[in-house]
Amino acid sequence: MAERSGWLLPALCLVAALTGMRLLALAWGQTDLFVDESQYWLWAQNLDSGYYSKPPLIAWLIRGVTTLAGSDAVFWVRMPGAVLHGGTALILGALAARIFGAMTALWVVASYLTAPFVALGSLLISTDTIMLPCFALGLWAYFKVCDTGRLRFGVLTGVGFGLGVMAKYVAVFGPLGVGLAALLYPRWRIGWRMLGVIAAVFVVVIAPNIIWNLRHDLTTVSHTMDNAGWVRGPSLWAHLNLGSMAGFFAAQFAVLGPIMFGALLIGLLRPEGARTGQLALFVAPVVVLFCVQALMLRAYANWGVVAYAAGSVIAVRVLLTRWPRGLWLSLWVNGVVCVLLPLLTVLAPIPVFGDKPLLARYLGRAALSHQILDLAQAQGAVAVLAQDRDVLADLFYTGRDTTMPIYAPRPTGRPRSYYEQQFPLPMDLPGPILFITAEGPICAGQPLAAVARLDTQGGAYARRDYRAYLVGDMCRDAL
Repeated sequence: MAERSGWLLPALCLVAALTGMRLLALAWGQTDLFVDESQYWLWAQNLDSGYYSKPPLIAWLIRGVTTLAGSDAVFWVRMPGAVLHGGTALILGALAARIFGAMTALWVVASYLTAPFVALGSLLISTDTIMLPCFALGLWAYFKVCDTGRLRFGVLTGVGFGLGVMAKYVAVFGPLGVGLAALLYPRWRIGWRMLGVIAAVFVVVIAPNIIWNLRHDLTTVSHTMDNAGWVRGPSLWAHLNLGSMAGFFAAQFAVLGPIMFGALLIGLLRPEGARTGQLALFVAPVVVLFCVQALMLRAYANWGVVAYAAGSVIAVRVLLTRWPRGLWLSLWVNGVVCVLLPLLTVLAPIPVFGDKPLLARYLGRAALSHQILDLAQAQGAVAVLAQDRDVLADLFYTGRDTTMPIYAPRPTGRPRSYYEQQFPLPMDLPGPILFITAEGPICAGQPLAAVARLDTQGGAYARRDYRAYLVGDMCRDAL
């Protein structure tokens, strides 16, 4: 058995150094919350066991952190990202140390921390970031079960994977990997009793979200099906898109890093030993499924990051045994991104490429919200109504300390967003409403005149034309 000790202290020092750098960048950063981040913050103000598009764990965490900090500032909303990725690196290091030894463990920690998706995820708050430490915990506990057969690690496996699903449904690949391992690797079968314990604990942990979905017309499940796109389509073959699949696959070289992802592919195609093959069962199904999803319609580059918990361990092991210099080269390549991304958030809005800042999607959101809220007050509006989900998300966050009510359009049929579901415009709200839209409303057969054209330059809305309309009681049908 390879030496397992001696890796933890240097790993802790590396995690502390990189996490500290990322927290400093957050403290000095100039970017606004992205639309998803603002939505997660809003969920945290309305605690529940489920939400329109995601399970609830991210909202619970944001609520806990901001309550303890006594602040809803951007720093505190995003702060858990850097800390949780550091924790994930240490858990994966412990897994690698158990399977392959201390040298592999230390390289896994360094390689994971500098992966591009981790560098970006440490500067934002996302469901991936919340899910990964839970998934890694379940993975580590499962391998402990295989080695020791102890019940407490079976319970911890169910808890880890269950919490992962409570953060993002893609963590269901954890229990799937456990089942596949039981089928394909007789040496590592853990017995029906242990499988039952893991399954029972897993179901108990995710039960609140199951119950919530059942009570809310399977809202989150329906949204997930909408994201898949082809699930509701008339023909499976009508959506085949080889370009989309190739784009998703190519993007993974940028997500994990080109050398690491290349090494991972080698490890999947030619696994070294049963343990690497066992780890591959938590990777290959993810990559294959989302390549198929991309072929059917589309798959965003980050959808497959759950594969890179076990995938990081496989990639490092391949490089250590076949091309050790590749680890150093990977560290340098990924390290450039690791340093550059925090620096860009501090320097924003520079650099500028073409006619917009490089980080435009994270800029200008709060500025537009302040324009709208100030205009609503100046015009004597009793509420603000906005059609665009991006605008609504930041209005709720930026306007959190105001008394101005904010609404979404009333849904026609199934709500298309959390805002339509929870904050639809009341039918009987008296008084003028400031309506923010790209197309002017029609009142009594005539278009209303805009009271203002909003300044959208220099940020996320640079190519959008938003105007504000004051809609009185006589024109309420125009909304």
